[in-house]
Amino acid sequence: MTKIVYTAHDGGSTTIEAQPGDSVMQSATRNGVPGITGECGGVLSCATCHVFVDDGDLEKLPPMSDLEDEMLDGAAVDREHNSRLSCQIKASEELDTVRVSTPEYQE
Repeated sequence: MTKIVYTAHDGGSTTIEAQPGDSVMQSATRNGVPGITGECGGVLSCATCHVFVDDGDLEKLPPMSDLEDEMLDGAAVDREHNSRLSCQIKASEELDTVRVSTPEYQE
């Protein structure tokens, strides 16, 4: 299982154990984690699951696709060097822990 640590814009924190194959976005929405909307349900057609990945965890993730990169340009809060769409980050046996922070707002 992958441990996902979500830190809200206000500093609050939630930790969830995600099943392999579940995305960071799915785990958040199923468990009522604030700050991740996921309007499109994870089909990469919105940017309402924008997160900032902890710099120490970025190297653990697969590279961003061109479509994810394009969608991040439409995020409500300006993207940063560590921005990703949480629907594109999947829990796996190899990914033991990932820490993400949510922006101030998504829409």
